[in-house]
Amino acid sequence: MLEKIREGSQGVVAKGILVLVIFSFAFAGVSSYLGTSTDLPVAIVNGDEVSTSELEQAFQNERSRIEQQLGDMFETLAADDTYMAGIKQSVLEKLVGDKLIDQAAFALGLRVSDEQIKQAIVSEPAFQTDGVFDNSRYQAVLRQLGYQAVSFKNMMRVDMTRRQLLSALVGSEFALDGEAKQLAEVQGQTRDIRYLTVESNQFLADNSVTDEEAQAYYDANQSQYLSPEKVSLEYLELNVAELAKDITTSPEEVKAYYDEHQKQYQTAEKRLAAHILINKSDDDAADEAKAAAILAKLTAGESFEALAKTDSEDKFSGEQGGKLDWFEPGVMAPAFDEALFSLEKGAHSGLVSTEFGYHIIKLLDVQAGQLAPFADVEAKIVAQIQEKKALDKFYGLQTKLADTSYEIPDTLVDAAKAIGASIKTTELFDRNAVPAEFNQADFIKAAFSDQVLASGMNSDVIEIAPNHILVVRMKEHQAAGTLSFSSVKDSIIARLQQDKAKEAALNKAVEYMAQLKDSTFDASSLSLTTQAKLGRYSQDVDSGIAAKAFQMPVPAKDAVSIDTAELASGYAIILLDKVNPAEGINDNVLSAMKQRLTPQYSEADYRGLIASLKAKADIEYPVAE
Repeated sequence: MLEKIREGSQGVVAKGILVLVIFSFAFAGVSSYLGTSTDLPVAIVNGDEVSTSELEQAFQNERSRIEQQLGDMFETLAADDTYMAGIKQSVLEKLVGDKLIDQAAFALGLRVSDEQIKQAIVSEPAFQTDGVFDNSRYQAVLRQLGYQAVSFKNMMRVDMTRRQLLSALVGSEFALDGEAKQLAEVQGQTRDIRYLTVESNQFLADNSVTDEEAQAYYDANQSQYLSPEKVSLEYLELNVAELAKDITTSPEEVKAYYDEHQKQYQTAEKRLAAHILINKSDDDAADEAKAAAILAKLTAGESFEALAKTDSEDKFSGEQGGKLDWFEPGVMAPAFDEALFSLEKGAHSGLVSTEFGYHIIKLLDVQAGQLAPFADVEAKIVAQIQEKKALDKFYGLQTKLADTSYEIPDTLVDAAKAIGASIKTTELFDRNAVPAEFNQADFIKAAFSDQVLASGMNSDVIEIAPNHILVVRMKEHQAAGTLSFSSVKDSIIARLQQDKAKEAALNKAVEYMAQLKDSTFDASSLSLTTQAKLGRYSQDVDSGIAAKAFQMPVPAKDAVSIDTAELASGYAIILLDKVNPAEGINDNVLSAMKQRLTPQYSEADYRGLIASLKAKADIEYPVAE
């Protein structure tokens, strides 16, 4: 809503940075302006409090923003309490940063007058009607958003004061032509290289690992072999799809349902349409006049088919006398559909306006709807009856399951008897390896909740899918711990073998490098791969080779630079023959480079400001969140 206001105090460059640094103000809401809170503070910044309610409001809004961004993936992430705690902490730090900016702006004497706030409100398009400020609209928008006029103006004052400082900071940055040129030349240069790879796998067979070596590695690196927390559950399940399988129906019942619900099995009436079309243009009056002239000819007795061929601007159907296709209700645009299904066979409509232009529609033929034979839909009806009865049964059992599992929370036996179901169990699983049929956020959250694990109680009812619910309780719980040596021995041996093979590959690479540095060595005896004009971000070679090639020094005249690079599969020996200057650097490239550099400088300025303010500030976090 304040976008236009923001545009008045920042340039194109500043916008991107300001979005990063003041969005927390937007999602923090207006709770801090609506009155004094009695909540304990979660932070105190130079004596200025950040309340618990302010943090909670900001956190919920940030949570909603991330959920919109990530979609279904967010449910899995939200089940991880550590992840959500990290999000909450980052929100708190943003609120602290906002307080510091506000305090700095005040200390610098930055102020916003009542007249500036008034002008910002008056010029805000959200409060205008036909480009003119509308006080009634302004009041209505504030009521809709839950603002009071005074609190809204206070919010505006804080926001605009803050932006005075931020826009001065981020809006003053610029990149020099020389900086842009230098960076473009560095990024655009290419390099001529030769290289040889030494694969570590070729040395695997030559290396063995003793049990003592494996044990020593295990003892020194036990933190690598932590076992995640696991749980095995008992559960009761209600699923309409499963209940439906046990529902029986009689032939008489199915036939009676068919007779009572014949409309469900009636094919829709279809109509064969033709039209004459005048396409929509910028001059609606001219379009309507042109279509009206054709309608007048029809009224005078001229042939619809002939006029469609000569006057319709839909040339494809016009060649067929305007004939289109068979249509069911609801297929065409509403106005077209309404006109078509109100006509008698052989009649034509008046002018019908749609987004495509003006139509004159003719009904060529009608195909009445037909009742599907009972035999064709019998199986479908059986499934419908089963589902309906299963749903009725499901709702009754759902209530019993919820009530009994809550009233007797330390066992599922009584709940199982109440709904006539058997208790099922899962294997042990951790948060990252949940049984596929239950792998969703609500289930994971319940399975590892204090209610289930710490208290040993039945969970609340968990909806896995529509009309599919569970209640779970702990059967077995394994706390996080260290895996036994015997369970990881094979993987340790395989790792140590790979390490030894890689060390052998490195030794071989060093040997090759020494040979290549010897001026008397004939490099042609090695199968070197040549890559001319290798780009910094080229995909033509292994990324490890490309990265190392651009870290190597420029070779001296009539010489080469030689180095090794570690790869995922072993090592490479790289010979840098030549550094080629960047090509194609022009004004457009330099302009784009400056546009990239400026916001980077501005962001660095902002982060530096926050770091500086924090270093000088007295910040307390009295409430652990």
